[in-house]
Amino acid sequence: MFKVKGLQGKYIRIIAEAEGLKAMGRIGLIVVFLLGVLGAELQAQDPGFSQFYANPLYLNPALAGSAQCPRVSLNYRNQWPGIPATFVTYSAGYDQYVDALSGGIGLQAYHDRAGSGIIQTNSVSGMYAYQLAIDRNISIKAGFQATYYQRSIDWNSLTFGDQIDERFGFIYDTEETAIENNVNKLDFSAGFLAFTERFYVGFAAHHLTQPNESFFPTQETRLPRKYTAHGGAVIPLDSRNPEDGSISPNIIYQRQGDFNHLNLGLYLNKGPITGGVWYRWNDALIFLVGLYTDGFRFGYSYDVTVSSLGTQTLGSHEISVSMLLPCKQKRRKFKMMRCPQF
Repeated sequence: MFKVKGLQGKYIRIIAEAEGLKAMGRIGLIVVFLLGVLGAELQAQDPGFSQFYANPLYLNPALAGSAQCPRVSLNYRNQWPGIPATFVTYSAGYDQYVDALSGGIGLQAYHDRAGSGIIQTNSVSGMYAYQLAIDRNISIKAGFQATYYQRSIDWNSLTFGDQIDERFGFIYDTEETAIENNVNKLDFSAGFLAFTERFYVGFAAHHLTQPNESFFPTQETRLPRKYTAHGGAVIPLDSRNPEDGSISPNIIYQRQGDFNHLNLGLYLNKGPITGGVWYRWNDALIFLVGLYTDGFRFGYSYDVTVSSLGTQTLGSHEISVSMLLPCKQKRRKFKMMRCPQF
């Protein structure tokens, strides 16, 4: 997503010329993207997921291997389907704990389509999380992540002011110079995690090198660092039978550039069913329902927009599927982390 700080006169003229057209809704959204890629001052923000712990490698690289056995995670998010230029993100990850490495390894890829595919991002990441037992009750993990990503623009989907005829709409060819080069970058991130059998707290810093994402060699547009602090607990409903059910309060704070998100959430697990509710401060209410077994998890969540964007966005839909593959449960000097599944 993009936050535009200022408008250049050229693009104000595009908006003015398009006001009388029926396609103004679509034009206005495309102009916002033009501002982002053709010189207006902007800040980029990473795609966000509402099922934070169903996409653990995206939240914090230190969570790699936190499930001990091999884990496959698949995620899909459709944000604001009610507007013409929606945001759709796909994510896939694999991680497991490796005794020989004294930690977890992970591999993740995601594809993001912003503005109905006008701007596309493809990313692949590898990560390693070293685990150290302080004692039998407390363990810490330090995670490191290397990412290669590519960002591109579908030039044919853009429209410009010089294409507009006052009577017939968009009938002319544009004189704007097409953007032909993609942005290809290396990126690095790191994270930390401390946990006991019931409590956990973590911190992650993404985009440590703040790569330049400008499509023009003479301009500089740095991707701001993203900082994430998260913590919570898994508290059994019956201390004599911890597997019977649990309640899990959580808090997640994220900051990237001028963007701040405070998320407060609560999960209730009973049998194979999980229910959850989150509040993203001044932005959205998130409702979740999940089904989980020993080897399979499925979750669906819906974000109800409560910000000034209003109900016309139709909220956001998110689906997660994860599979925990069987493995030998070796006896270790430390306990593995228990954290929410969604």
